[in-house]
Amino acid sequence: MARVSAAAHRLRGIYAIVDAGGRDPVQLTEQLLDGGIRIVQYRAKGGVIAAHARAMRDLTNERNALFIINDEWRAVETFDADGVHLGPGDANASQWPAIRRHLRGRILGVSCGSEDEARTAQAAGADYIGVGCVFPTKSKSDAGDPIGVAGLERVAAATSLPVAAIGGINLSNIAEVYASGVAMAALISALSASASPRDTARQLVARWNM
Repeated sequence: MARVSAAAHRLRGIYAIVDAGGRDPVQLTEQLLDGGIRIVQYRAKGGVIAAHARAMRDLTNERNALFIINDEWRAVETFDADGVHLGPGDANASQWPAIRRHLRGRILGVSCGSEDEARTAQAAGADYIGVGCVFPTKSKSDAGDPIGVAGLERVAAATSLPVAAIGGINLSNIAEVYASGVAMAALISALSASASPRDTARQLVARWNM
């Protein structure tokens, strides 16, 4: 199935995941956008908080940035998000085509950990895949064992979709991820735990765009 999202061409660069369970997600989003990041995912494992989602949508609209909601694909239309990202437990592959239709041309991202999963995601109409964890991480308890850059490259080679590497990525290893040729690098704790998320975002964007 061909990609249908009109925004898929914007899937490149640093991809920020803002966790609702951490520091204020709206303030963090504003700082990351100030730092030049143009893809923001709202990750709210306890459920989408309407005030957060609306404020983050407004901020990303102001900066011409993509706004992705994690898991809650039914909330995408409610908050006019650009798309959804589905993890392993959010929906099985047989449901992806129906979700794709429900999104009405918005972005569908899917987490994948193997070549077969990457091929399945592409066949089901995903616009991009998240691959990892690349390096050890404490941000996701279900991340599994690190696959390393070699594993990232192996999964990425199985699909023509844009790939977002995820898991333990930070300023010290962002160059390795970029060298792998993937379209995006997704980060959580390297941004949220930073003393200055704005400056960290700026450095990450600069290194990615060198």
